[in-house]
Amino acid sequence: MRIQIATIGLAFLCVSCGPSAMQVLEGKRELSVEVCAPSGGPFTLDISNPFLPYPVGGVWVFEGGGERLQITVLPDTEVVAGVTTRVVEEREWEGDELVEVSRNFVVQAPDGSVCYYGEDVDDYENGQISGHGGVWRAGQGNAAPGIVMPGKPEVGVTYKQEVSPGSAEDAGAIVDMGETVKVPAGTFTDTLSILDVNPMKGEVDPKYYARGVGMIVDESLELTEYTLP
Repeated sequence: MRIQIATIGLAFLCVSCGPSAMQVLEGKRELSVEVCAPSGGPFTLDISNPFLPYPVGGVWVFEGGGERLQITVLPDTEVVAGVTTRVVEEREWEGDELVEVSRNFVVQAPDGSVCYYGEDVDDYENGQISGHGGVWRAGQGNAAPGIVMPGKPEVGVTYKQEVSPGSAEDAGAIVDMGETVKVPAGTFTDTLSILDVNPMKGEVDPKYYARGVGMIVDESLELTEYTLP
């Protein structure tokens, strides 16, 4: 991974040697997901958050560890829990084999937060759909919208990304800002460092975002190219 870090500790880059999932979240200020509640609008499909812009037609390609990820902002919309959301498609390959296609439902809140209303997932095996792991939608059962990127990111805050008890409970913790991160797509200095926490699996994964670009590192995956209309 070609990442140059100025001050962040190596613990944040090593899942096995870093803090546990619960340690990452303990003792920090948690943002309220009420900003993303269906009653919290008016929402907008013009997702212009500085660290997670999602213009229609935007494409980001990541590679690393024999895997490939392509994120595409589709013109499609989906009504979830009474809110019209934008569809962001993710396609994942292991080697040359397509392993997953997901349709993520996002929308921007009045304070600039990008809200996550759920996802439809198709798992693939040998070119055929084999399952639908991790599917959830706000408004179904106990599921509620989460925050995928705060409107005003601050070091030391945490936030629930997925609010579907027993199915999807990922959270995020902002651990640093302004690190220099070099990936194949370029060198970025105005960055945001986030630890993604999956308390159901006890996993802690590092991600980096660059202002005006979006995600540039997802664990071992690095941004290789991107298109912003």
